[in-house]
Amino acid sequence: MPIIKSAKKRSKTAQKAAVRNSKVKRSLKSSLKTFNSKPGSSTHAAAQSRIDTAVKKGLVSKRKAARLKKRAAAHAKASKVKLGSKTAATKTVKKAAPKKAASAAKRTPAKKKA
Repeated sequence: MPIIKSAKKRSKTAQKAAVRNSKVKRSLKSSLKTFNSKPGSSTHAAAQSRIDTAVKKGLVSKRKAARLKKRAAAHAKASKVKLGSKTAATKTVKKAAPKKAASAAKRTPAKKKA
């Protein structure tokens, strides 16, 4: 058991991170198993999403993620799964840029006093 206060805090943080990491890893493994047992477009999308999440959290390297995605795609192709189009899957809504205030555009720099 740590004695120093910062070490105690770090121990708590490490335990929380370990729980969070194990959940992400478990969900990744389960989604890959689900896809391998029942290949389909929805399970393929879920598996890829879980792989991306694991990479984002730093649990899987991007090289391993690429390898897993490649294997999943090959399995989908072998089982003749129709994958959705990329535009439909990655459709995003763009937010309108905030408008500048009219008074800020008309301001002139202050004159220097001589």
